[in-house]
Amino acid sequence: MTVGHTELTPLAFLRRSAEVYPDKAAIVYGDRRHSYAEFAAETTRVAHALRGSGVGPGDRVAYLLPNVPEMLVAHFAVPLAGAVLVAINTRLSTEEVRYILDHSGSTLLVVDAALWPVVAPVAAELRTVQEIVTIVDPAAPGDGIGSGTTYDDLLARGSDDPLPWEVDDEDRALSINYTSGTTGKPKGVQYTHRGAYLNSFGEVVHSAHSPDSVYLWTLPMFHCNGWCTPWAVTAIGGTHVCLREVRGDTIWKLIGQHGVTHLNGAPTVVTTIMNAAEAVRLDYQLVITTAGAPPSPTTILQMERMGFRIVHVYGLTETYGPYSVNQYQRAWDTLEPEERAALQARQGVGMIQTDALRVVDEHMVDVPRDGATMGEIVMRGNNVMAGYFDDPEGTEKAFAGGWFHSGDLGVVHPDGYVELRDRAKDVVISGGENISTVEVEQAVVSHPAVLEAAVVGVPDEQWGERPKAFVVLKPGEQATPADVVEHVKSKIARYKAPRDVEIVDELPKTSTGKVQKFELREKEWSGHGSRIKG
Repeated sequence: MTVGHTELTPLAFLRRSAEVYPDKAAIVYGDRRHSYAEFAAETTRVAHALRGSGVGPGDRVAYLLPNVPEMLVAHFAVPLAGAVLVAINTRLSTEEVRYILDHSGSTLLVVDAALWPVVAPVAAELRTVQEIVTIVDPAAPGDGIGSGTTYDDLLARGSDDPLPWEVDDEDRALSINYTSGTTGKPKGVQYTHRGAYLNSFGEVVHSAHSPDSVYLWTLPMFHCNGWCTPWAVTAIGGTHVCLREVRGDTIWKLIGQHGVTHLNGAPTVVTTIMNAAEAVRLDYQLVITTAGAPPSPTTILQMERMGFRIVHVYGLTETYGPYSVNQYQRAWDTLEPEERAALQARQGVGMIQTDALRVVDEHMVDVPRDGATMGEIVMRGNNVMAGYFDDPEGTEKAFAGGWFHSGDLGVVHPDGYVELRDRAKDVVISGGENISTVEVEQAVVSHPAVLEAAVVGVPDEQWGERPKAFVVLKPGEQATPADVVEHVKSKIARYKAPRDVEIVDELPKTSTGKVQKFELREKEWSGHGSRIKG
């Protein structure tokens, strides 16, 4: 550190808020309340406890928890101890959890008692984990059986002695987030103190957080560290409302109890909220920041009518979560609602803390700004990962040409806004024509009876492949496959419309609400040989 330079770290956010807002509610969970002073004190105690458990500088500490206060504390306590947080997806299988623990080399695991059955079969076989700590949550299902070491046991090893809320190297790893691994082994994405610090500012600005923010934890903290929101809301001195399980009735109950002002989630989470039996029109504006898949213009308009303000962002695990934002333009106020919503459904421009998005061809040349020529979206800068943990070859491939390759295909409009058209592996190539499944899905969802839709390419003897739609109808609504097909043909070019529509009860999804299209593809392509795009 010099007079004119301080290493950046999100640890500084909790130090400041504990000093500025010591008595303010920082964390709310059921009957539990933590002020900012208590939040900082518990963080310090846990950091000392980790050190007392043998955790050293740079060691990895894994947490397998839902969105409970201990998970929020971990985002500060683990780096305060000088270690690296590995937040694990709570819906993974035993073997997937084992792989992540072994690959990351985690030395200590903190697990929720309700998730202990996932860990128990391999607990004695983990290569590097030296101790497993179990948290028993009275609100959790299960019998409270765990590893034998409780969270209280861990806390007893700690102390209240002050620790410095700073680091000597802002480029040091802060966390490792594992990708979903749908096309291979999960990759460990490394975040740095600097990157998390800067992304937090972007979240504060673009989601319009303030000290009055009451943030509901509908987005898993294990997913991109909750898009860096544990650090962002703490930075601005807002209140975290923890949530164990994402259910429409619970969400609306907490909105009413606490006056929730902000929440984040994939469009499927937005749909859950909007279609819950308890849903009401709000008399104030609640900001929903959404990403994971492009929200349809139909969804945007429905949410606005209920009193929600949609902030549409785009990014990947490799970019700390959100990297771009659909920056609203006041000139859009004069447009017809449908036209304005279509503009808002685009992925937009780089956030305030990022570099600009590029869309490039196979030679890394920018595509024309014509809204039609597709290319790959690439990024670089402060909010791109440091690299994949223990995977130099994967890192080199992802960073080819000096840019991070997203694998997403998009176009650039004349106003410079980027629009996602598909994942490279999801584009349907029918008779040589590229069909965007996102475009088809948005046309399907605009049918008044449709709740959700997913479109994938299926085998076709004449065209090679063609789009097929899997559709979930709204409760109490009816529509035939033929109704849906005809509706889509009225919205987009007829050759893009699916020939087949399958009405289903639900779509396969990840824990963050993303539709797992590979499951739908695998079923359709079974017996037809391999599909090159995976």
